[in-house]
Amino acid sequence: MGGHSHWATIKRHKSSQDVKRGKIFTRIIRELTIAARTGSDPSGNPRLRLAISKAKDANMPGDTLKKAIQRGTGELPGVHYEEFALEGYGPGGTAVMLEITSDNRNRTVAEIRNLLTKNNANLAEAGAVSWQFHKKGLLTVERGKVEEDRLISLALDAGAEDVKAGAKLFEVITDPHDFENVKKVLADAKIDTAFAEVTFIPQNSIGLEEKNAEQMLKLMEILDEHDDVQKVHANFDISDEVMEKVAAAAG
Repeated sequence: MGGHSHWATIKRHKSSQDVKRGKIFTRIIRELTIAARTGSDPSGNPRLRLAISKAKDANMPGDTLKKAIQRGTGELPGVHYEEFALEGYGPGGTAVMLEITSDNRNRTVAEIRNLLTKNNANLAEAGAVSWQFHKKGLLTVERGKVEEDRLISLALDAGAEDVKAGAKLFEVITDPHDFENVKKVLADAKIDTAFAEVTFIPQNSIGLEEKNAEQMLKLMEILDEHDDVQKVHANFDISDEVMEKVAAAAG
């Protein structure tokens, strides 16, 4: 990562000021509802277990959490959400992948296509860019919060695949199946994670200069704010120097 910013690390700053709790809860409620379709017992449903963990991390009221699960199991009436992915190309030829939950696929696709077109990007065919991403667990820890050797030892012993040292952060990468265990081990060791999610990590990144970087960050913000977008993934890389210029230009 060395001196470069990816969406996962940028978004953690956004989230800290973005306590748009309603937006966070909306995403988690949809995830709880969909996950509960395959069973309401978290011990036998890893996806639901992870969604419940997210809900608790976000301080979601217990009653809200319970009702979301009941809508998924059919105990309560609710909207039926469809899950699908959309792929596209962003500024500078970057690959963009969106995880969507929607109650109206045609409407959502049309809205996303319009947002991309208006922001120097375009929708692509299914499979056009998804091959460039691997599904992984990603946890980031700020430098200074833990000694590198201790983090590496704990993470690898817990089943992590790799630990990468960046200028400001350590990145702990896991197989999705090992994510929960690694997260628990770090939490038990009192190591705070700045970001912890199962996400899609690009195999290769595209470095962006000032103009494309500014357009890319604007696009990611706009997509991230769409109600039907659960997660946004992209393979851009922005150096600290360029990030400072973009921030200065934004005022």
